[in-house]
Amino acid sequence: MNEFFTFLVLSLFVVMSPGIDTALITKRTIADGRKDGYQMALGITAGSLVHTFAAAFGLSAILMQSALAFEIVKYIGAIYLIYLGLSSFITWKKQKSAPAEKQTHFDTKKSAFKQGLLSNVLNPKVAMFFLTFLPQFVKAGENTTQQLILMGVIYTLLSISWFFIYVFFINYLRNWLMAPKVQKIMDKATGLVLIGFGLKLAFDKQA
Repeated sequence: MNEFFTFLVLSLFVVMSPGIDTALITKRTIADGRKDGYQMALGITAGSLVHTFAAAFGLSAILMQSALAFEIVKYIGAIYLIYLGLSSFITWKKQKSAPAEKQTHFDTKKSAFKQGLLSNVLNPKVAMFFLTFLPQFVKAGENTTQQLILMGVIYTLLSISWFFIYVFFINYLRNWLMAPKVQKIMDKATGLVLIGFGLKLAFDKQA
């Protein structure tokens, strides 16, 4: 029971700590509203479920043991995050010059769910987290796979709950955040954060 409580507390700290997921959700909610923010959150948490089952059934272990597989996934994930960051600057320039009707079409054409899913699934650091964090709370003598899946599902539920609350409050500030000057600063700031995370991911060495 104490181990489970510790798992819940630590998971909450991890979920609520700012990172790639927070930057992506903030950017999407400010740019396109609460609905897209929720879809981004669902995509990210769906990615967590993918990593949960991968860790539970040993796929993450294979990824961590294969230097080549790790490097391939790492660089794909890094490139994707850098692309998302750079798109912030490109989108801002297009929005300044494009008519309002075209701006709306440009924004809604993107899949927030798919962006969140890909950013999470293609990040090997997330796979490493699930592979190293969850096993610490596994009880010996019981079904390891079931325990890992259960903890992964609980972690995912905590994540989606926090992200939905976060999107709800961010959406209230959206009118102020949508002011041209504020939006420009926020868009570039989140873009730089995503590029920074992408570069960090690309140059980090496998532990």
